[in-house]
Amino acid sequence: MRNIIYWILSAFLTLAIAIVSLRYVTNFWLLSFVYSFQIHLGVLFVAVSLVILAVRRHVYGFILLLASVFLIAHGVVMLREFSEDHGAANAPPIFRLMSFNVAIDNWKNSTAITDMVLASNADVVNLLEAKPLTFHLQQLFKVYPYHIGCDHGKDSCDTLLLSKRPFVTRQVASIGSLRKDRLVISSVDFGGQTVNLVSAHLSKPYFDDYQMGELEDLGKALRSISGPMVLAGDFNSSAIAPSIQGFLREQKLKTLAPEPATWPSGAGALGIAIDHIFARAPLRPTSLKRLDDSLGSNHSGLIAEFVLDGGDQSSAAR
Repeated sequence: MRNIIYWILSAFLTLAIAIVSLRYVTNFWLLSFVYSFQIHLGVLFVAVSLVILAVRRHVYGFILLLASVFLIAHGVVMLREFSEDHGAANAPPIFRLMSFNVAIDNWKNSTAITDMVLASNADVVNLLEAKPLTFHLQQLFKVYPYHIGCDHGKDSCDTLLLSKRPFVTRQVASIGSLRKDRLVISSVDFGGQTVNLVSAHLSKPYFDDYQMGELEDLGKALRSISGPMVLAGDFNSSAIAPSIQGFLREQKLKTLAPEPATWPSGAGALGIAIDHIFARAPLRPTSLKRLDDSLGSNHSGLIAEFVLDGGDQSSAAR
């Protein structure tokens, strides 16, 4: 009986490891979300491997254990690839940015979310699925007099970008073909330095291959931007998903590692980071934190501070 249990568990674990390892062969969209959980699954696989070895000590059980450990180790290495160092951490931040997916049906917490935004002391606030804040816009606009989005009532209130300083440039566009107006490109002058601010909201990776098309359109948009840049939003994928990795490498974007887990919000630190704040040199993130309370959203919000690398004050955004 022990032998039967051993081989049944080994067969199921072999299949599971093979599915996760397909990332090294193909970026199949149906498995893209699975790839985001590589580290978590690797930990689970290690636990199952130990159970298998407890049932019967056999060389194949050790092979499964080594494969599981490899998935964890490589996942950590992949996350570190896009980590920014802290070389400019002693410089004073030039601005603070908050990014939060409110959740489209989170009406009952709209007042608390509004209060949280106003108390954040953020210079710029990026709100996604902002429809529940429709009846609090005037209160927000008193502190953030400059905004993009939510101009035509709740039906147009998806992405809402708030700023304490005027926008130098502003543009609302669509990426991919599934949903409209989920890309906002703007720039703000912070003490003589123009910084590009990009907000993006990507589809779930298992919605056919829509996310791949969105990343392609987003990449084209970012290639036309020069100077310091921040990209913030809900990517619905971890930074270790193959499609996101390729995008980050191409665009030379960095963040701080380990990124705070943002989904599902109820899992806390045990979740995964699918909401991101990235920066492109000469802009450098010096802090990246998860907001204390998700206030009814299934996403946790993020707040980050930035400095300019090398004190470059001359670059201007297009």
